[in-house]
Amino acid sequence: MAAPTRTSPTAVPAAPPAPPRGGRWIDDWRPEDPAFWESTGKPVARRNLFFSVFSEHVGFSIWSLWSVLVLFLPEAVYGIDPAGKFLLTTLPTALGAFVRLPYTFAVARFGGRNWTIVSAALLLVPSIATAVVLEPGVDYTTLLVVSCLAGVGGGNFASSMANINAFYPDRLKGWALGLNAGGGNLGVPVVQLVGLLVLATAGVEHPRVVLVVYIPLVVVAAVGAALLMDNLSTARNQPRALREATREPHTWVVSFLYIGTFGSFIGFGFAFGQVLQNQFAHSFATPVAAASLTWLGPLLGSLVRPLGGSLADRYGGARITCWTFVAMAGGAAVVLTASRAGSLPLFVVGFVSLFVLSGIGNGSTYKMIPAISRTRAQQAVAAGEDGAAVDRRALRTSGALIGIAGAVGAFGGVLVNLAFRQSFLTTGSGDGAYLAFIAFYAVCVVVTWAVYLRPASRTAGV
Repeated sequence: MAAPTRTSPTAVPAAPPAPPRGGRWIDDWRPEDPAFWESTGKPVARRNLFFSVFSEHVGFSIWSLWSVLVLFLPEAVYGIDPAGKFLLTTLPTALGAFVRLPYTFAVARFGGRNWTIVSAALLLVPSIATAVVLEPGVDYTTLLVVSCLAGVGGGNFASSMANINAFYPDRLKGWALGLNAGGGNLGVPVVQLVGLLVLATAGVEHPRVVLVVYIPLVVVAAVGAALLMDNLSTARNQPRALREATREPHTWVVSFLYIGTFGSFIGFGFAFGQVLQNQFAHSFATPVAAASLTWLGPLLGSLVRPLGGSLADRYGGARITCWTFVAMAGGAAVVLTASRAGSLPLFVVGFVSLFVLSGIGNGSTYKMIPAISRTRAQQAVAAGEDGAAVDRRALRTSGALIGIAGAVGAFGGVLVNLAFRQSFLTTGSGDGAYLAFIAFYAVCVVVTWAVYLRPASRTAGV
């Protein structure tokens, strides 16, 4: 579908249009123009949002695939101990975090539709490779390599968010990005529910059935993007954006906080099933028993992410983020207490609360990014800088900040899995990891208050 090329007044200055290109490129895109948005922009944006969410959702499922597959690897058959299984879930987390940054800028370089096709098709690599090698007797090194490949699914979030950000006007970006992120995050509990269904029907001997379900979905995502999505010529990388963002101290502060929120969400999502099996082996003697609970926390954490954004809109992102970390420290303390007391009900309640709180924190932390950019721009204008130049710089750095924060935050999932691995190796329980989480959340509380809530802070009120 080609958008009209007529000109009309826009609400904000637009970048010069790129030279017209063939294919599904839209050269005239003015979402801030109310007339254009209502007549043309809205249906096109919604169509692209739908397939962007679908592709990102499947990407999250493939990324977290090994959180399910490790439940199909009994130690007696595959010879992999709990520490080895935690490594199988750590590697895809690490690769997913690493590829998020280049995925963020790939949309503007190749086009949102084009990159969605590529990123979706890339999911076939880990899916098919896993289906080929996953059988008793497979070498552990081979499993490590194949599990690492699943990390390409982690990059889909970054490119999907960058793509949808370009389609929507500022007044609707919060809603669109929240829906996009929440729909993608739901890929974690959905693949775990699929794993539970396969375990309960086909049995632990048939992990390939999970791949049989997902390989066709990957194909649908790639073909759907090719047939029904669009590229925007106006969504171009701003020069020096990454360099300027890395020199901005708030980039690293927000990224650090996102380690605590999204890093916790994805890390716990990958590790929860294994933790249950190792911590309460008498209650979860079978993979089906563990899988019956692993999906609940990620589901609730995904669903409440938009709530975190809404609360941030009303009360301020920094305030909600700070209190979320206070509550997460309390939730980790509950989990630690339950672990030492051997109380399964209290343990599950504490862990599920951590998922919910991390989901709220994901929404509120991301909402801090435009607020920080707005506050810094106001300070620059007050200091005498040119308003138009300040606005352009804010646009450049905020987009790059989103990509950096998403990449760094995902590395939190690596740290969570490494903490569990080391804790079970040295103590036989997760208690050491829970203590580390409590300490880290306490540091996040202090950082959030000192940088954004302290009355003397230049960014107070974010």
